[in-house]
Amino acid sequence: MSVSPGLSPVNIHGTGVLLGGTGVLIRGPSGAGKSLLALELLEREALRGRSGQLIGDDRLDVSVEGGSLVMRGPANIAGLIELRGRGIVERPFAPEAPVHLVVDLVETLVRMVEEAELETDILGVTVPRCPVPRRGVIDAAHQLLLVWEAMAALGTQPRAGRQKTT
Repeated sequence: MSVSPGLSPVNIHGTGVLLGGTGVLIRGPSGAGKSLLALELLEREALRGRSGQLIGDDRLDVSVEGGSLVMRGPANIAGLIELRGRGIVERPFAPEAPVHLVVDLVETLVRMVEEAELETDILGVTVPRCPVPRRGVIDAAHQLLLVWEAMAALGTQPRAGRQKTT
Protein backbone atom coordinates (compact mmCIF):
# COMPACT_ATOMS: atom_id res chain seq x y z
CA MET A 1 0.00 0.00 0.00
CA SER A 2 1.40 3.37 -0.91
CA VAL A 3 0.77 6.10 1.64
CA SER A 4 1.57 9.79 1.42
CA PRO A 5 4.88 10.62 3.09
CA GLY A 6 4.61 10.80 6.87
CA LEU A 7 1.02 9.54 7.01
CA SER A 8 0.13 6.05 8.17
CA PRO A 9 -3.29 4.60 7.54
CA VAL A 10 -5.81 5.59 10.20
CA ASN A 11 -8.26 2.98 11.45
CA ILE A 12 -11.76 4.44 11.69
CA HIS A 13 -15.18 3.23 12.80
CA GLY A 14 -17.18 2.96 9.59
CA THR A 15 -18.49 0.77 6.80
CA GLY A 16 -17.37 1.10 3.19
CA VAL A 17 -19.04 0.11 -0.06
CA LEU A 18 -18.20 0.49 -3.72
CA LEU A 19 -21.34 1.26 -5.74
CA GLY A 20 -20.88 1.20 -9.50
CA GLY A 21 -17.39 2.67 -9.13
CA THR A 22 -18.28 5.20 -6.40
CA GLY A 23 -16.64 4.66 -3.02
CA VAL A 24 -18.98 5.45 -0.12
CA LEU A 25 -17.79 5.62 3.49
CA ILE A 26 -20.63 5.37 6.03
CA ARG A 27 -19.89 6.75 9.50
CA GLY A 28 -21.94 6.84 12.67
CA PRO A 29 -22.02 5.63 16.25
CA SER A 30 -22.40 1.96 17.12
CA GLY A 31 -25.97 0.83 16.47
CA ALA A 32 -26.77 3.76 14.15
CA GLY A 33 -27.43 1.45 11.18
CA LYS A 34 -24.22 1.67 9.12
CA SER A 35 -24.27 -2.02 8.20
CA LEU A 36 -27.97 -2.07 7.40
CA LEU A 37 -27.69 0.99 5.14
CA ALA A 38 -24.66 -0.58 3.41
CA LEU A 39 -26.57 -3.84 2.82
CA GLU A 40 -29.54 -1.94 1.39
CA LEU A 41 -27.29 0.08 -0.92
CA LEU A 42 -25.61 -3.12 -2.14
CA GLU A 43 -29.00 -4.78 -2.73
CA ARG A 44 -30.26 -1.75 -4.69
CA GLU A 45 -27.15 -1.80 -6.87
CA ALA A 46 -27.81 -5.45 -7.65
CA LEU A 47 -31.46 -4.68 -8.51
CA ARG A 48 -30.24 -1.97 -10.88
CA GLY A 49 -27.96 -4.49 -12.57
CA ARG A 50 -24.87 -2.65 -11.36
CA SER A 51 -21.87 -3.85 -9.44
CA GLY A 52 -21.82 -3.27 -5.70
CA GLN A 53 -19.09 -4.49 -3.39
CA LEU A 54 -18.39 -4.34 0.31
CA ILE A 55 -15.06 -2.79 1.29
CA GLY A 56 -15.32 -3.41 5.02
CA ASP A 57 -17.79 -3.39 7.88
CA ASP A 58 -17.31 -1.63 11.20
CA ARG A 59 -13.58 -0.88 10.83
CA LEU A 60 -11.71 0.60 7.87
CA ASP A 61 -8.14 1.72 7.28
CA VAL A 62 -8.13 5.10 5.54
CA SER A 63 -5.06 6.66 3.95
CA VAL A 64 -4.15 9.49 1.61
CA GLU A 65 -2.73 8.38 -1.71
CA GLY A 66 -1.98 10.80 -4.53
CA GLY A 67 -4.07 13.46 -2.81
CA SER A 68 -7.15 11.22 -2.55
CA LEU A 69 -8.59 9.14 0.26
CA VAL A 70 -8.51 5.37 -0.03
CA MET A 71 -10.33 2.95 2.28
CA ARG A 72 -9.40 -0.66 2.93
CA GLY A 73 -11.16 -3.34 4.91
CA PRO A 74 -9.32 -5.69 7.26
CA ALA A 75 -8.33 -8.86 5.38
CA ASN A 76 -9.51 -11.16 8.20
CA ILE A 77 -13.15 -10.03 7.78
CA ALA A 78 -13.17 -9.44 4.01
CA GLY A 79 -16.65 -9.89 2.56
CA LEU A 80 -18.31 -10.19 5.98
CA ILE A 81 -20.93 -7.79 7.34
CA GLU A 82 -23.24 -7.92 10.33
CA LEU A 83 -26.98 -8.17 9.76
CA ARG A 84 -28.53 -7.71 13.19
CA GLY A 85 -31.10 -10.40 13.86
CA ARG A 86 -29.24 -12.83 11.58
CA GLY A 87 -25.54 -12.56 12.38
CA ILE A 88 -22.57 -12.32 10.04
CA VAL A 89 -23.41 -12.61 6.34
CA GLU A 90 -21.23 -12.64 3.23
CA ARG A 91 -21.28 -10.18 0.35
CA PRO A 92 -19.07 -9.66 -2.72
CA PHE A 93 -16.13 -7.50 -1.73
CA ALA A 94 -13.21 -5.48 -3.00
CA PRO A 95 -10.07 -5.00 -0.91
CA GLU A 96 -9.99 -1.21 -1.39
CA ALA A 97 -11.73 1.75 -2.98
CA PRO A 98 -11.33 5.51 -3.22
CA VAL A 99 -13.59 7.55 -0.95
CA HIS A 100 -15.81 9.71 -3.15
CA LEU A 101 -18.59 10.36 -0.62
CA VAL A 102 -18.91 10.27 3.17
CA VAL A 103 -22.36 9.43 4.53
CA ASP A 104 -22.73 10.50 8.16
CA LEU A 105 -25.62 8.96 10.07
CA VAL A 106 -26.98 11.77 12.24
CA GLU A 107 -29.66 12.16 14.91
CA THR A 108 -31.87 14.83 13.36
CA LEU A 109 -33.51 15.65 10.07
CA VAL A 110 -32.61 19.10 8.79
CA ARG A 111 -35.11 20.32 6.21
CA MET A 112 -32.65 22.40 4.18
CA VAL A 113 -28.98 21.48 4.70
CA GLU A 114 -26.42 24.31 4.59
CA GLU A 115 -23.75 24.03 1.86
CA ALA A 116 -21.00 23.92 4.51
CA GLU A 117 -22.53 20.67 5.84
CA LEU A 118 -22.06 18.97 2.47
CA GLU A 119 -18.33 18.40 2.82
CA THR A 120 -15.98 17.06 5.45
CA ASP A 121 -12.24 16.85 6.02
CA ILE A 122 -10.51 13.51 6.58
CA LEU A 123 -6.72 13.43 6.95
CA GLY A 124 -6.52 16.87 5.32
CA VAL A 125 -8.57 15.85 2.27
CA THR A 126 -11.94 17.53 1.66
CA VAL A 127 -14.60 15.03 0.60
CA PRO A 128 -18.29 15.48 -0.30
CA ARG A 129 -20.52 14.65 2.66
CA CYS A 130 -24.12 13.50 2.91
CA PRO A 131 -25.76 13.82 6.34
CA VAL A 132 -28.42 11.10 6.62
CA PRO A 133 -30.68 10.78 9.66
CA ARG A 134 -30.45 7.37 11.28
CA ARG A 135 -33.24 4.81 10.94
CA GLY A 136 -36.12 5.71 13.24
CA VAL A 137 -35.74 9.41 12.47
CA ILE A 138 -36.48 8.68 8.78
CA ASP A 139 -37.23 5.41 7.02
CA ALA A 140 -35.00 3.33 4.76
CA ALA A 141 -36.48 4.68 1.53
CA HIS A 142 -35.72 8.26 2.61
CA GLN A 143 -32.16 7.28 3.56
CA LEU A 144 -31.58 5.69 0.17
CA LEU A 145 -32.94 8.72 -1.67
CA LEU A 146 -30.58 11.02 0.24
CA VAL A 147 -27.57 8.84 -0.65
CA TRP A 148 -28.59 8.47 -4.32
CA GLU A 149 -29.12 12.24 -4.62
CA ALA A 150 -25.67 12.91 -3.13
CA MET A 151 -24.14 10.43 -5.58
CA ALA A 152 -26.02 12.07 -8.45
CA ALA A 153 -24.56 15.44 -7.38
CA LEU A 154 -21.11 13.86 -7.79
CA GLY A 155 -22.04 12.91 -11.34
CA THR A 156 -21.58 9.21 -10.62
CA GLN A 157 -25.25 8.17 -10.60
CA PRO A 158 -28.33 9.23 -12.51
CA ARG A 159 -30.89 10.93 -10.27
CA ALA A 160 -33.53 8.59 -8.86
CA GLY A 161 -36.55 8.27 -11.13
CA ARG A 162 -34.84 9.94 -14.09
CA GLN A 163 -33.16 8.39 -17.05
CA LYS A 164 -29.79 9.69 -18.09
CA THR A 165 -29.97 11.27 -21.54
CA THR A 166 -27.14 11.44 -24.02
